[in-house]
Amino acid sequence: MESKKNILSLDEGIFSGNIYIFHAFDIGDDINISAIQKMENVSVIDQKIPKYFKEYHVPLTIELKNKKKKNTLLSTKIHNFGGLSLTYKIPFKNSFKDLRKTCANLIELYNEQSLQDGATIYHVIQPAITQASFAKAHSFYIMFQVDPHPSIVEPSALQKTQGEAIASILRLETETLSEHQISEIWDSAIGYFRGELMVIDTDASFIYTNDYEDIINLFEFVNIQQLELRYFDRTLDQKLTDIYEGNVKQITWHSYVPFYTMFGDDPIERLWKMKVDISVITERLESSIKIANEPYLSELYNLLNEHMDIKGWKDSIERKLKIIESVQTSHQHKIETNREDMISILISMLIFIELVVGLLNYLGK
Repeated sequence: MESKKNILSLDEGIFSGNIYIFHAFDIGDDINISAIQKMENVSVIDQKIPKYFKEYHVPLTIELKNKKKKNTLLSTKIHNFGGLSLTYKIPFKNSFKDLRKTCANLIELYNEQSLQDGATIYHVIQPAITQASFAKAHSFYIMFQVDPHPSIVEPSALQKTQGEAIASILRLETETLSEHQISEIWDSAIGYFRGELMVIDTDASFIYTNDYEDIINLFEFVNIQQLELRYFDRTLDQKLTDIYEGNVKQITWHSYVPFYTMFGDDPIERLWKMKVDISVITERLESSIKIANEPYLSELYNLLNEHMDIKGWKDSIERKLKIIESVQTSHQHKIETNREDMISILISMLIFIELVVGLLNYLGK
């Protein structure tokens, strides 16, 4: 009887916690971190970085001196590969049913807020950015962190009493989802430590624990990782479309001249540089964290990768890079073949001129 009372009380229970919204923007090809550190209107913030981050890939955390920081803006981080990451923390104390009704509007509100905050920061640090362009790509992810409820001994009770509402919250829906969708969402639930529960989904995660500080950076990192992969995939799509539609700059006669490409503009060289840049940054992102000896974090990281389709984006980029490489090889082969033909023609012309000069000298005697 007592357990039934507890379950009934949980149906209308009030829960407290925080909503973390991670916004990421691609704002350029490269960012000079040292230049930002020297800017007079920028304050560099010392921040504890989890041990699973490699030191040489740690982002720069900043605040603007001449702008009052909003209470909900937890951190602003600059990544040297062109990424800007904003993390918002919004406390809540509500029932899940009421939170379900308001979370979609809240997310939209902070989507607009992040664009304003991001643009303000971008204009301040723009001199330190190579190929600067605000919001060439934008990505966000949400983490609903919930404090353990005193009436809940086992987190499995949450699924029984609040499963429908939590599933709707994670999909940012105001209505109850189908049984199939609810079951699909809860299939990813894990609980590494007793009394804790995590439900990972495509756009949001539900974290039922008080001990969550170490994983905030992990969520933020995977979000910006997905942002960069999506941006690279879109860039490669555009390049392949240009190739297919014949919009790529045609090979000029200069390209056939030996050593000219060392000084002139070469479309093949541009393709090669783009391929190298994407490969380097993709590898850098992949090697930025090391969690092989952390089973708990490793399981969480793998689930985030799976639901945010990080592997799918990587595979797509790899396929397109191979196509670009094939096009590059084909163009290079064409240049080399035509260059050999041109050299053969020049040699033939020189031989012909030498014969004509010799003949004229002979007739002139």
